Amino acid sequence: MTSRATASPASRSGNPLGRLLRWLGDPPHPQLVCEIGAEGVAAARLAPRGRRALESHAFEPLPVGAVAPSPVELNLGDAGAVGTALDRVLARVNGHGSDFVLIIPDEVVRVFLLQFEAFPKGAAEAEPLLRFRLRKSVPFETEDSSVSYSIQPAGPPSAPAGAVHVLAAIARRKIIRQYEELLEARQKRVGVVLSSTLAALPLVDDSRATLLARLTGNTLTTVIVRSGALAVYRCTQLHGSKETIVAKSLLDEIYPAVAYFQDTWGEAVSEARMAGFGTRSEEFREPLESELHCRISPVVASAALEGRLVGEERAQVDRAMEAAVGWMLQG
Repeated sequence: MTSRATASPASRSGNPLGRLLRWLGDPPHPQLVCEIGAEGVAAARLAPRGRRALESHAFEPLPVGAVAPSPVELNLGDAGAVGTALDRVLARVNGHGSDFVLIIPDEVVRVFLLQFEAFPKGAAEAEPLLRFRLRKSVPFETEDSSVSYSIQPAGPPSAPAGAVHVLAAIARRKIIRQYEELLEARQKRVGVVLSSTLAALPLVDDSRATLLARLTGNTLTTVIVRSGALAVYRCTQLHGSKETIVAKSLLDEIYPAVAYFQDTWGEAVSEARMAGFGTRSEEFREPLESELHCRISPVVASAALEGRLVGEERAQVDRAMEAAVGWMLQG
């Protein structure tokens, strides 16, 4: 599968959930990671194979509007500012290698959990089927899109016996190319493209039903994972900015995801993780715990990080680097 595919979880390896994020077949695993989003540009160099650690990392904020994530419209409002920030972070992480993982905003990639009575084994038959199935669910022509998918290891107990559960991601090729071309202009080759929260999922322990609420700008992505499967995915825009959002706004978006999970999977969420809330994490924790009736903690407290990151590396998980760290963990 080429770099022009979007986030592509595969189900060949089992738990933890991060292993679902491997590309179909035997994917490349570049040691250089770059994330471009509305808030800024992040880059990281992973330590050599065998050591799950960040060798170096950097983040550069962007002016408002330089990147305007959208699944339909072109995203780069100020390509010059993005390019300058990219040059700076690449210099700070010694980004001289040619192969990169490119992480793009959640808003660009539409993610769906689909059920089929039967599903083709080969991509040549599966991808047209998915484009046909999704044609009325996305605000763009599916023929002008990149689509990736994986067969999930499990579905809800209420699903018919023998049903095939597919996690599919789709995005406009034209928009993905905008991001790729920024790196290509600097003689970098994009080997893997992922959406931000899907890249971060290995930070979430999926041994029991766990919710991740991740805030980037005013976009909230809510996912629930269980037993190696992505059970719920919801990406919505909140009113206001990260600095002005109130707990009620979060609950209005998170609660429907929790209710849907309870109805379809027949159980409650056991715990929840927060990412991207920065200094406001504690402000939201208590009201969310009260409403969701489960323990809530920062994603940095995840069991997936135990013994893998220490000190400054661990602190970076909630400082615009969680997607890069997630990619590192799933390698």
